[in-house]
Amino acid sequence: MTETSITLSEHNIAAQRAAELRRLLHEHNHRYFVLGTPSITDAEYDSLFDELDAIEKRYPDLITPDSPTQRVGSDLDERLPKVTHPAPTLSLAKAYTAEEIQAWRARIDKVLDTTAAFAYTVEPKFDGLSVILTYTDGLLTLAATRGDGYIGDDVTGSVRTIRSVPQRIPVGGNAPPVPRRLVVRGEVVIHKDDFKAFQARMQAEQPEGTARFINARNTASGALKQLDPKIAASRPLTCYAFGIVDASDALGERLPRDQYAVLLYLRALGFLTSDAVQRFEDLAQVIAHVQAFEAHRHDLPFEIDGMVIKVDDAAIYNALGVVGKNPRGAVAYKFPPEEVTTRLINVTFNVGRTGMIVPSAELAPVFVSGATIRQATLNNFEDVARKDVRVGDWVRIKRAGEVIPFVIGALPERRDGTEQAITPPECCPFCASLVVRAEGEIAYYCSNPDCPERRARQLEYFVGRGQMDIEGLAVRGVRQLMEAGLIRDEADLFALTAEQLAPLEGYGAQKIKNLLASIEAAKARPLERVIAALGIPGVGLTVVRLLLKDFPSLAALQSATIEQLDAIHGIGEALAQTVVGWFAEPRNRALLEKLRANGVQMLPAENNAPRSEVLRGLTFVLTGTLPSLTRDEAAALIESHGGKVGSSVSKKTSYVVAGEAAGSKLEKAQRLGIAVLDEAGLQALIAERLALRQD
Repeated sequence: MTETSITLSEHNIAAQRAAELRRLLHEHNHRYFVLGTPSITDAEYDSLFDELDAIEKRYPDLITPDSPTQRVGSDLDERLPKVTHPAPTLSLAKAYTAEEIQAWRARIDKVLDTTAAFAYTVEPKFDGLSVILTYTDGLLTLAATRGDGYIGDDVTGSVRTIRSVPQRIPVGGNAPPVPRRLVVRGEVVIHKDDFKAFQARMQAEQPEGTARFINARNTASGALKQLDPKIAASRPLTCYAFGIVDASDALGERLPRDQYAVLLYLRALGFLTSDAVQRFEDLAQVIAHVQAFEAHRHDLPFEIDGMVIKVDDAAIYNALGVVGKNPRGAVAYKFPPEEVTTRLINVTFNVGRTGMIVPSAELAPVFVSGATIRQATLNNFEDVARKDVRVGDWVRIKRAGEVIPFVIGALPERRDGTEQAITPPECCPFCASLVVRAEGEIAYYCSNPDCPERRARQLEYFVGRGQMDIEGLAVRGVRQLMEAGLIRDEADLFALTAEQLAPLEGYGAQKIKNLLASIEAAKARPLERVIAALGIPGVGLTVVRLLLKDFPSLAALQSATIEQLDAIHGIGEALAQTVVGWFAEPRNRALLEKLRANGVQMLPAENNAPRSEVLRGLTFVLTGTLPSLTRDEAAALIESHGGKVGSSVSKKTSYVVAGEAAGSKLEKAQRLGIAVLDEAGLQALIAERLALRQD
């Protein structure tokens, strides 16, 4: 085997693994933030996230717009009205050791080109639900969840019931003045003592067998997202303020900007802020503080899973900008998860939409800091073998937050000889088809493309947010329709009628109307969204857009050869083989025809074709924050005139378009002598080339 073929094989394996990791992370985000029923620990989630991040850094062409690495986590609820935040509310990069905190500071020094000392504010990392509070003329007029960082759910009615949230600011006669419009970020939690009392009251009031409230964060989140504010009022919610998102008028311009001063200002207005916040003059003090604080984490009245370290100086913080979905000026130091021991009593197997089989451990229930642990997802069979974990073992697990634990390993000294090895099943637990493993792969797969569990997972993916966006179905809705025999594949969704839905449990007239309207809207999704939703391995929205530039219709794409697709920059032979193979399958071709017959338009987006070709042959790399264009808008502008947008700077790069807080890409461009444009320069380049073409 040649070196090239090995590289292509590795790329193909990486593409398949990246696709599966994206699916898993989207599913676990939905379970955690929306359903409130997490099935893996924070540590396991971080492990999956870090694996995907590593793959995408090695193979930048595998990055997709819907990748969890490219966006802030989302907790949006389809039932609630949506609110657009005045500024992004981003998540934070993580650090687990002193060395990683020092590496964070080193990255700051590199961006700022300085090693000058500056101060830090250190705050507890609340394990709650973020809210954005808007005050107009001192009155609370709007409250929203963080959502995806840009759009949140309107929870004003529920937040008004929280007594620690001021209805009017300032509170008290000696408080400082307030801008006409002030937007504050806070975190809703339930204090430990309050939660214990609430649990006891619920246990006394509710009939036996009713689901217990065993997780403070999900209890708080669930209360805020209820349509009836009385539910929020019945739960002991507390809100801590920790930042200013936006402020209007001249007074807003004079507000404190440094983080520690902002917290003092919020407290002076009447907001509740944490007493555990401290300011330090150097990083050594910060590291000593956060490491020592771990021993006192349970002394706080609320749950935390770490400490947030922020550059205190607002000017420096803002100059550092954002990398990916994380502000450079802050990092979350995560405490090591707590360990407990329990018995692994059984192993079950889950099947994903690609057919991948994942082992899941059933545990003897163990109560850990407010949560009864019963399950743990085992990563894969290779991980099980490496740890030598067996059914019947006593196992050490780490509690990461208040969710399901991560299995560290077994306690072999406690074995009595009755333990049984965990091995891959020979047949799929859902359809009894043969289980296979491709050469060179870790994962095992169900060999049956018509496996009902695979079909259910694929349909869940197809209707999901970022794919076809069919609201009102989600996981339970898809399975209900399958069990009723109303759908077998994606195309069947577009033939549903009100008469078919009416007999189903939970389907009232309004729900049916809303669902059918959402399905009708989905029929008009552009071709790129339809293809991305079909779940072709390694083919997300970014890859689809690359394909459609050269093959702008479905017929053209279906007829493309491996050689033609391989010639497209950013595709490669392995992915080309996957795409051609998928379209060659008769069952897939039949599905596309059925989708068309059921009204799915599958037409290219109107703006898919370039407005001109004046940038053809040029490759651009974007870095930093542009004054008026978002990164996606700048990329779309370049592509609309025939140019290509790359993810990394090389000798083949024609121009680097740099904005505020541009980082290492700008430095590399300067070293290589590549031309650098700002936003105005990009616009001027396009205008100049258009003028030359007209002449």
